[in-house]
Amino acid sequence: MSSTTTERRTFTDRMLTGVENVGNKLPEPFTLFVILFLLTGVISTAMAWSDVSVVVPGGDGEPVVMQGLFTGEGLAWFTSNLGENYLGFPPLKTVLPILLAVGIAEKTGMLGAVVRKSFGSAPRWMLPYVVGLVGVTASIMADSAFIVVPPLAALVFKAAGRHPVAGLLGGFAAVGAGYSTALVPTSLDALFAGITTAVMETLPGIEYAPVNPVSNYYFNIAAAIVLGMLCGFIIDKVLEPRLVRQGVTTERSEEAQEGEREVAEEPRAELSPRENTALRLSLLAGLAFTALLLVAVLLPGSPWRNEEGGFLPRSPLLSSIVFIVVAYFMLMGAVYGRVMGVLRSMKDAVTMMGQALGDMMSFLVLAFILGQFIALFAWSGLGSWIAVRGAEGLQASGLTGFPAVLGFILLASLLNLFIISGSSMWTLMGAVFVPMFALIGLEPAFTQAAFRVGDSATQVITPLNPYMIVILGLLRRYEPDAGLGTVIARLLPFVVPFWLAWATLAGVWYFADLPLGPGNGVFLGE
Repeated sequence: MSSTTTERRTFTDRMLTGVENVGNKLPEPFTLFVILFLLTGVISTAMAWSDVSVVVPGGDGEPVVMQGLFTGEGLAWFTSNLGENYLGFPPLKTVLPILLAVGIAEKTGMLGAVVRKSFGSAPRWMLPYVVGLVGVTASIMADSAFIVVPPLAALVFKAAGRHPVAGLLGGFAAVGAGYSTALVPTSLDALFAGITTAVMETLPGIEYAPVNPVSNYYFNIAAAIVLGMLCGFIIDKVLEPRLVRQGVTTERSEEAQEGEREVAEEPRAELSPRENTALRLSLLAGLAFTALLLVAVLLPGSPWRNEEGGFLPRSPLLSSIVFIVVAYFMLMGAVYGRVMGVLRSMKDAVTMMGQALGDMMSFLVLAFILGQFIALFAWSGLGSWIAVRGAEGLQASGLTGFPAVLGFILLASLLNLFIISGSSMWTLMGAVFVPMFALIGLEPAFTQAAFRVGDSATQVITPLNPYMIVILGLLRRYEPDAGLGTVIARLLPFVVPFWLAWATLAGVWYFADLPLGPGNGVFLGE
C-alpha cells in the first residue's frame, strides 16, 4: 500500500472518528426533544412575561401574543392536552394506516419478491442501473431495505459474472443516499406530510396548499429515476472498476462461507414458479383496483370531486390518498400471501399488521414527545415569532430565493451526519424553516421536498448510521480486514453526485415553477 493511500485512509479514519465522537455526545432523539421541549417552555415563559407579540405578514392581522408553558395557563394547557398532543400528532393519522397495509405486503413476502424479480430479470449490462432504481425505491420497505437490497444485489452481480462487492455497496448507497424518494408513495411521505401540516399551524391566517402523502409525488418520480440511473452509472463506471484495480476478491472468505453454512441458507434471487404466479395475480389485483378507482372518480357527479367538479387543489379524492395507498398494499399483499399459503385467515393478517407496528415501536414512542414539542411550539406562539423574525433576517441579508433553499439543504446534509432519524430532524428543522420559508413565498410542500435532499445524501457516510455495521459485516465476507473507513471511502463517490443531482432537480422545479404533486406548487398564492 502506498504512503499516499495510507495517509488518505488515516485522514478518513480521523474524520470519521471525529464525526462519531461528536454524534455520540448528542442525546438520543427522545431525550433531545425532552430538552428542546423544556427549553421552548422556558423561552416562551420569559417572552410571555415580557409581553412579546408578533404580527404575521399576510395573516389575519391579529397579533400573536406569546404564551408561556411555565405559567398557570400554560401548565393547565399542558396537563389538559397531553393525550391530545400525542394522538393528535398529524403523522400518526397517516403513517399508522399505511404501516398496517405495508406490513401485509412485506410480511407475506410480496415486496421482497418484487425486488428479487427486478434483479433476476435484468440483463448483465443493466444490473447496476436496476440496483440503483430498485434501491432508491426500496424505502417503501422502510429500514428493511438496508437488509434486503445489498446482499441480493451482491448475489445477482456474482451470478452475472460481475463484482459482488460492487452490487453490495452500490445497493447500500442507493437505499441510503436515495432514501427519501421512491416511485410510489410510502409511509415516509405520510410522515413528512403530517409534520409539515402540523408546523404550519404556527402561521394563523396564511393560505397554503394542503400537504398530503403525494404532495411531492412528481418531484419524487423524477428524483428516483435520476438518482437510480446516476447510481447505476457510478457502480458501473467508478465503483466496480476501482474494486478490480484494487484486487478486491470476488470470492467470500472461507470463514464466511463456513459461518453461512452453519447459520443460514443462501438467499435466492430467482423466484419459484409459485412465487411468480403469486406476484402476477397480485399485480392483476392491483390493476383491477386501478380500473375500479378510475371509474369511481371519473364518472360525472362523482362524490370524490370538489364543488367545482374537479380534483385540485382540494377534493375528497386528494383527502383519500391514505386510503388509496392502504388499499393497494393491503389488496396486493393479501392476494400474494393467499397464493403463497402464508395468509390463510384474518388472524394471520392481524399478526402481520401487529408485527409491522412492532417494527415501528421506537417511532411510536418518539412520536409522544414530538407531538408535545410541535403542539407547544404552535400554542406558545414561539414558532410564529421565529418564522417572522427569521424571514425578516433573510430579507435583510438578501439571502432569499433559491440561495436560501440551498443553504437549508446544506444545513440538513450536515445535521444528517449526526441525527439519523428523519422524523426527528424534520420535526426540528420543519418547525423553524417551513413557516419561515412560507413568509418569503415558498409553499410548505417545496420546503419539504428540499429537505429530502439533505436528509438522505449524506446518510451513507456517517458512522452513526446503525446499518453501517450491517454493511461492514457483509463486506468482511470478502475483505476480512475492512473497516468503517473502507466502507466510507467506497461510498463517498455516491454522496456528492447524489447531492448535486438532487439539488439541481430542486433548482429546476424552483426556476421552472413546476408542480411538485397534485395540487402543490413551489410558490404561495399560485
